[in-house]
Amino acid sequence: MKPVTLLLCLLTLLPLAIHADSPRIIQSEKATFALEQVIDGLGIPWGLAFISDSQLLITEREGSVKLLDLQSKALSPVQGAPEVMAENQAGLLDVAVPPGFTSGDWIYFTYVRDRDDQGVTVLARAKLMSNTAGSNELVQWQDLLETRSASDSGRHFGSRIVFDENGYVYFGVGDRGERPNSQDLTNHAGSVMRLHRDGRVPKDNPFLQRKDVQPEIWSYGHRNPQGMAYDYDNKRLWLIEHGPRGGDEINLVLPGRNYGWPVISYGKEYWGPLDVGEGTHRAGMEQPIKQYTPSIAPGSLLLYTANSFPQWRGNLFSGALKLQHLNRVTLSGDGKAIAEERLLTELDERIRALAQGPQGWLYFSTDSGKVYVMKPAARQ
Repeated sequence: MKPVTLLLCLLTLLPLAIHADSPRIIQSEKATFALEQVIDGLGIPWGLAFISDSQLLITEREGSVKLLDLQSKALSPVQGAPEVMAENQAGLLDVAVPPGFTSGDWIYFTYVRDRDDQGVTVLARAKLMSNTAGSNELVQWQDLLETRSASDSGRHFGSRIVFDENGYVYFGVGDRGERPNSQDLTNHAGSVMRLHRDGRVPKDNPFLQRKDVQPEIWSYGHRNPQGMAYDYDNKRLWLIEHGPRGGDEINLVLPGRNYGWPVISYGKEYWGPLDVGEGTHRAGMEQPIKQYTPSIAPGSLLLYTANSFPQWRGNLFSGALKLQHLNRVTLSGDGKAIAEERLLTELDERIRALAQGPQGWLYFSTDSGKVYVMKPAARQ
């Protein structure tokens, strides 16, 4: 190709490149915001956690940890992650930091370990050390709980991490594709766990006095928890989980409660038009705050608490994988779901992880390897 022809081709492409990187202004029901792509080229970015005003820690499901500088857009590898089983839905999963986190504090992870060719979900923590050469490494790695959830199914590992105001950490594990697990308290599958941040079992956990129950269990009867959020103002733990064919649920998680799977569900069998279990209600089993039929396939959950979008304060956001949108649910003062909005349907992306940035902006990742940010349009 002649140089002049090549230059013309490049000039033709240039406006498209600029347009692709330019923020899009989007008008939603309650807010006008600018959507901007921050970075692409990642593996499946499963977890996001801010460790400073300008640094975002990212887990990739195949086992890598990356550190993104939001000012320079530099993406750096982080050494020291454990070996993970990265098959089917397994891999390196969530990353989270407790409130008040400062440099040098513990960072929490969930990941899947290969245990005799079966996958188990593990809760762990480590500290991030940066040297003068600019490299980053996870040090003092500690596995806090290797759950009793072994299965070769390759699915339903959970698992998001949240913290409450009293020094406890919560995380969930799915039923591992074996439905009876969720009602069997001799294992951790299909449950939410509650621990001290150093891995000790709290003395007031609901089943601590029962020898036939894993002492870490806080609630059970869950299918596959894919999002969790803690409401510090109202001291409430929210969870969103996958149903089968329909019946994804938002649940308000209370200690010792049974959330029904697979005895009750709003979903249907994959192999035919039959309800799962015996129906949608049963005495002694909790009802969801909201259920989705058809399934949206949630990938995360975030309770928005900042002032950048005051109209969204107190709303629950979830990334949708199957129906590819950002789901916004309005809650009443007593915790009822009273309205829903589906944002970013035109983006055509499986939205995975969510994070609220220090400025109150919303960040999210997609399974195609991108990270986006939503900012108030007035700030552009």
